[in-house]
Amino acid sequence: MQNRVSYLKSMQSTDRADFPAASKIVSPSSVAVLSRLKSYLQMTKPSIMLLVLVTGLAALFVEGSMPADPARMFLFLLGLYLTGGSANSFNQYFEREIDARMIRTRRRRPLPLGKLSPSEALAFSIIIGLSGVLLLGFVFNWLTALLSLATILFYSLFYTLVLKPTTSQNIVIGGIAGAMAPVGAWTAATGGMALMPWFMFLIVFLWTPPHFWSLALCFQDDYRAAGYPMLPLVKGPETTLQQIFYYSLALVLSSFLPLFAGAGWFYTAVALLSGVIFIVKTVRTRRLMSQRAFWGVFKFSIIYLFALFIALVIDKYI
Repeated sequence: MQNRVSYLKSMQSTDRADFPAASKIVSPSSVAVLSRLKSYLQMTKPSIMLLVLVTGLAALFVEGSMPADPARMFLFLLGLYLTGGSANSFNQYFEREIDARMIRTRRRRPLPLGKLSPSEALAFSIIIGLSGVLLLGFVFNWLTALLSLATILFYSLFYTLVLKPTTSQNIVIGGIAGAMAPVGAWTAATGGMALMPWFMFLIVFLWTPPHFWSLALCFQDDYRAAGYPMLPLVKGPETTLQQIFYYSLALVLSSFLPLFAGAGWFYTAVALLSGVIFIVKTVRTRRLMSQRAFWGVFKFSIIYLFALFIALVIDKYI
């Protein structure tokens, strides 16, 4: 009898040790819901939207009036994310078949992976786009809403369906859409325009070609498989690096334009130092002609843009 009791106690101990508590078990339905939410989030291209949010947020702080109302500022950033995310989602919807041919995209994007259906992606794009435009219109003003709607249409239709498949200058012209966040932020805060947001727009616009052409140099085989006439495929790596240098030079020169709209010594120092590093990296890359060098320009371009816009904000408050 004692042996039987000992055996039962040992089994109870084993049960407690080997099996997790019921509260720690995640149901399959919860996992499925989280997976779908993640897929919808991926449709908005969060890494790209982070840069958009930073440039828009920087414009709000430089303008200065909206940071005193955090709730209002949050609503603008939400509207900016919804409209920008809608443009990115439309882009993935229209490019779903091409994305399936590119290694970089077919392994990461929800539509080629079959995690979302095309109809779900299209509905999502429309819903968040309209929600963002209406939010910006009713909470702020209809000029901001109109700019956001124009950005969605320009990027998702004109850039995705017309420019990208037909011209090697697709990135240059398409950069207009990605550069609009500071302008939209300024109109949301003031209802009007000023020089500073357009200087910030120009910086992002000129930043776009070096950033994306260096990425295109790293993934030439992917773009060839997709059939896109990217500059490295049409003109070759040497010409592309030459264009990257020219645009980087124009970018660095344009980075000093905010001085004419009130930027001070701190921003000037950051723009000068980071600009010199950027130019040196592009010159060095033309000499090395290696994947590592291409990738280095791509990564530093992100650091460079963050540095400029954060410096503008710090400069405003010191």
